[in-house]
Amino acid sequence: MSADLLTGKFRNICHTGGVRRLIDTHSHIFLEEFAADVDDVVSRAADAGVDTFVLPNITLSGLEDLLVLRERYPDRCYASIGLHPTELSPEFRNDLSAMKGILDEDARSGRGLFHGIGEVGLDLYWEQDSVREQTEAFECQIRWALEYDLPLMVHSRNAFPLLCDILDKYRDSGLRGVFHCFSGGYEEACRLMEYEGFMFGIGGTVTYKKSLLPFSLPLIPRERVVVETDCPYLSPVPYRGSRNEPAYMVRTVEKIAGIWGCTSDEVAAVTTVNACNLFGVQ
Repeated sequence: MSADLLTGKFRNICHTGGVRRLIDTHSHIFLEEFAADVDDVVSRAADAGVDTFVLPNITLSGLEDLLVLRERYPDRCYASIGLHPTELSPEFRNDLSAMKGILDEDARSGRGLFHGIGEVGLDLYWEQDSVREQTEAFECQIRWALEYDLPLMVHSRNAFPLLCDILDKYRDSGLRGVFHCFSGGYEEACRLMEYEGFMFGIGGTVTYKKSLLPFSLPLIPRERVVVETDCPYLSPVPYRGSRNEPAYMVRTVEKIAGIWGCTSDEVAAVTTVNACNLFGVQ
């Protein structure tokens, strides 16, 4: 890692008051699982050095809770907007239209509420019978990302060939984003690295005994890696099986440091810079 990442303006990005800083680039702390103790969750995260959260939207109905939390922590929470592939109702086109209207209004107002389009993508694990609808919704939201110059937060499960077929159509468009919860092996890593505007979101699965990431992560340039929790899901070891939360991301960072052969502070520095660059957060 370049020494420049630890000096000058990067020191200000990566540290607050001399404390190591981490950004959770995929955090669902606005969901009902955190309704009773979200302030404590945010406090524990800050104690662990996690002071910033990118909040990926899932449904139209859940957007209000996300924006309420953003208003509650305006210097820590950054909003994304999107429709998850497993949440496509028969009226999903109406949901997309309503979200587009919200994006248009935000653009007209100049408020800049949104820092990403997501969580969007494809899921052929839970929803094998809605390929056509998922593809339509995904491409619609890809167009939003291009129109508003926002990064995509891409969910993909059991859909790797179709994902690549779709993204291939946008190779020269300037499309950018993150492959959320990447957990693939050598071949998947090599293929996805072809999409130069995309980073790889690494979460708690890197700590799992059967994870392929200890083998594929060294192939990925460090400037293309960000860290995330996907909380309340995918808790890292030793918290696996319990509700995940941002403070636990320290375990993920420790594991990445072991794979990279560096310190946790170095992982925090480079991934924080990457997250700031991708999502335009401070």
